[in-house]
Amino acid sequence: MNKTIQDIIERRSVKKYMAKSVPDELIEQIVKAGTYAPSGMNKQAAIILAVTNKEMRDRLSRINLDIVMARNMNTTSGHADPFYGAPVVLVVLAKKDVATRVYDGTLVMENMMIAAQSLGLGSCWIHRAKETFETEEGKQILQELGIKDEYEGIGNCIVGYAAPDALKPQVERKSDYVVWVK
Repeated sequence: MNKTIQDIIERRSVKKYMAKSVPDELIEQIVKAGTYAPSGMNKQAAIILAVTNKEMRDRLSRINLDIVMARNMNTTSGHADPFYGAPVVLVVLAKKDVATRVYDGTLVMENMMIAAQSLGLGSCWIHRAKETFETEEGKQILQELGIKDEYEGIGNCIVGYAAPDALKPQVERKSDYVVWVK
């Protein structure tokens, strides 16, 4: 089977990571793959915040958890860290004035998750990026980073080395997933 297709099929959402840092060279490859995602009219509306700084990573995790707690949601499976211990958070944002921003950002996320898989790393899409950067603290973070345009959070792609017991078996695809029209 083609290696790219195999990586797509074998990719899983990883929710437990080893306490091991990811080399910058691998992160650079992942974000580069993200920058080559298709975008509506090639506007390239998305940007990626490559967060490896532990303080900023923990700050984003806390904001995300505050949103979960405010909604009384149980989406973190009892974990105090919505990022499941992953050392890297790749936040995808997209310009608010671009009509295809959500689609464009979603493609960036997918490219990065497949790239992580191809490099032997685990990844998972963590929601609430939109809500994170709608908070005053989220807006402040963008200001601190010198990001001036109006952006909407699309997703958080967490990345790291999967813990040995983190990978779950593949779930069978539903039988009516594809409708052939020949």
